[in-house]
Amino acid sequence: MPLRGDVAVVTGGAQGIGYAIARHLLLKGACIMLADIAEGPLNAAAEQLRAQTDLADVATYVGDLSEEWSAQGLHAATKREFGIARILVNCAGGGVILPFLEHTAETLKATVDRNLWTVLWCTRAFLPDMVAAKDGRVINIGADSVRTGLADHAGYNAAKGGVHGLTTGLAREFARDGVTVNTVAPCAVRTPQLVQFEKANPELAKRFLEVIPLGRAAEVDEVASMVGYLALPEAGFVTGQVISVNGGSAML
Repeated sequence: MPLRGDVAVVTGGAQGIGYAIARHLLLKGACIMLADIAEGPLNAAAEQLRAQTDLADVATYVGDLSEEWSAQGLHAATKREFGIARILVNCAGGGVILPFLEHTAETLKATVDRNLWTVLWCTRAFLPDMVAAKDGRVINIGADSVRTGLADHAGYNAAKGGVHGLTTGLAREFARDGVTVNTVAPCAVRTPQLVQFEKANPELAKRFLEVIPLGRAAEVDEVASMVGYLALPEAGFVTGQVISVNGGSAML
């Protein structure tokens, strides 16, 4: 259990990719603070993790992490429950996927809030402890569509592109402080949201999958395993990278 004794925070952890990441890190021995905006699904996810892994080191925090005070609350709750976090996984997100001119001010703001401000505020909250400890891992979930320019993703890509840019800037700024900062950028991932989208708009979903040479969406565990690697001690020389888990949809 290579992460035994480590504290990991996973935002957006109630379902999908975030839940898979939390499970992956828990099985490696980490204590998990699971955060999400919806209390019911979050509590259910925590109970499921405890039941599946037979481990009890899972706590929860409910809040809108696009607000600075909520991110600071998550930080305080984590320290009370487990101590200083060595691993922060910024997975909270979810965009409104629309042709750009069909967006409204509200849908664009929601997309940026969910995908960029959550990362900014949570990273600002947890980074000082990592710097003081000279040890930390910040792992963001980005998007391969930033590189491929996928149809109807301009607003979403604006937010996730900000995450990619933040990754390189922070990685350089804090490299001498023992903190690595990386982004894992998936393409389409088989989550409940993707299944719903395929039913609601099968033609557009087909277009999303056609750009993937492997011809399928990623499984959540395929994304989680990359996050798990970046959290390990042996990944200490990997920083400032946007690592695609994309079935070949963007290469080099």
